[in-house]
Amino acid sequence: MKLTDIVHKDAIVPSLAATDRDEAIRELVDALVASGATEAEAAPGLVEKLLDRERKGSTGFGRGVAVPHVKHRSVNTIRAAVGISQQGIDFQALDKQPVYTIFLLLSPDDRPEEHLQAMETIFKNLSKDTFRRFLRQSDSVEAVVGLLDEADHQQLGG
Repeated sequence: MKLTDIVHKDAIVPSLAATDRDEAIRELVDALVASGATEAEAAPGLVEKLLDRERKGSTGFGRGVAVPHVKHRSVNTIRAAVGISQQGIDFQALDKQPVYTIFLLLSPDDRPEEHLQAMETIFKNLSKDTFRRFLRQSDSVEAVVGLLDEADHQQLGG
């Protein structure tokens, strides 16, 4: 699975307006609705399920990155949004540091194996210092798309 297969360019927010975790999740769900990943009517339920997940344990795993994720019946295909915060957002991350890059993943609830593949792809790339640094510095949709494409080609050994 490739990043460019799951991240739709219409779901990339290179400069999040949100200043807190809940706003950031809402903003990225709205971007996914705009990209066609899910219906607008499903957005409130998705946001609530994502926030419930955060209350159980932060998806901010450290190094300035968070990966909120949810499986839901309203989602037809795996799709991720990418948001970048210039000021940083308190996600109650494991390392207690602000989050600057957020990958928000929506998956169909009847395809858990695809959800795990997508998570693996996202985490494999986010574990690379260079990828995280360049992603955090990206200031346009085009820059993020270029970085995702480059990461996909490196993954394939190309």
